[in-house]
Amino acid sequence: MDRRAFLATLTGVLLTAPLAAEAQQKGHRVALVNSGAPANVGAPEVGEAFRRGLRESGYVEGQNITIEYRGAELKAERFPGIMAELVRLAVDVIALPCGSALNAARQATSKIPLVVVACNDDLVRSGIVASLARPGGNITGISKLAPQLAQKRLELLKEAFPKAARVAVLWNPSFSEFVTDWEELQAAARQLDVRLQSVEFRTPDDFDRAFAAMTKEHAEAFTMFSDPAIFFSPGRVVSLAAQTRLPAIYAFKEGPRAGGLMSYGADILDLVRRSAHHVAKILRGAKPGDLPIEQPTKFELVINLKTAKALGLTIPQSLLQRADQVIE
Repeated sequence: MDRRAFLATLTGVLLTAPLAAEAQQKGHRVALVNSGAPANVGAPEVGEAFRRGLRESGYVEGQNITIEYRGAELKAERFPGIMAELVRLAVDVIALPCGSALNAARQATSKIPLVVVACNDDLVRSGIVASLARPGGNITGISKLAPQLAQKRLELLKEAFPKAARVAVLWNPSFSEFVTDWEELQAAARQLDVRLQSVEFRTPDDFDRAFAAMTKEHAEAFTMFSDPAIFFSPGRVVSLAAQTRLPAIYAFKEGPRAGGLMSYGADILDLVRRSAHHVAKILRGAKPGDLPIEQPTKFELVINLKTAKALGLTIPQSLLQRADQVIE
C-alpha cells in the first residue's frame, strides 16, 4: 500500500471509529408513545418519569439507550402511522398507552414487545392478554385499573357533596373503552341514589360543549374517567368547572393541583416510572408474556380546600382526615 492510500485508509478509520463507538455505546432503542404531545416536548414530566425508571435499571439516554419519542396529539387516528414507523425503525420495545394505541400496535406487530403504561382497560376481559400474572404474547406493563375505583370516586364526591343527585360523567371514547368503569359507576349510582349523565368528548375543543350539556341537564357535580386529554391539560376543565360552579372529582392529583376540587387515583407518573422497569427487564432478555402486568398498590386522595371554599362547600372532617394531601 502506498503512502497516499495508507493515509486515506487511516483517515477513514479515524473518522468512522467515533461514529461506530457512539452507535455501540447507545445500545438499545426503545419508543415512548404518548397520547398527547411527545413526552420530550409537550409532556416533560412523563418523559422524565420514564427516563428515571430506566436510570434506576441501569439505562441512561444517550449512553446505552436511545429513546424514540412519539405523540398522537390527542388524535387517535394517528396511532397506526406512529406504530408503522416504529416497526420500520425496528425498535426493541414500545412503551405505549392502552386503547387505540395498543390496538394499532397489535395490528402493526406481534414480535416487538409492547409495555402498556398506566393502562386503564381490562386487558383480560377484552381477551388481549391471558391473565395479569402471565399475559402471554408480546404484551406486559402497568395497569391503573383497580376494582371499584370509579365507584370509590363517586362515593367520595357524594360524601363531600351529599346533596348531589345528578352527576355528569365526562369521558372520551376515543382512547379507551371504560366498560368496567361504567359498570362500577352504574352500580354505585344505584346504591347512592344518583342519576348519571354521560357526557362525551374527543378533544379539548369539545370541553365547552360538554359543560354546556351538563348545565342543560342540571348536573350538580361531575366525575370522570382516567383520560389523557384531562391529565395533560387539566386547566381548561378546572376553569369551566369554576365557571359553572360544578364540584368535581378527578382521576389524577394534577386536577386539584390545578384548582379542581378533589381527586382519587394512582400516581400516574410513578406508574410511568415503573413501566420503564418492565422495559429494562425485556432488554435484559425477559419475555414480555412472562412478566406480570402490575397494578397500583396505593391510591391518593387529594382535596383542594381553597376550591371547596369558592364553591361554598364544607368538606367533612372525616374526609379531610383520610386525605393524603390537602391544598389550602
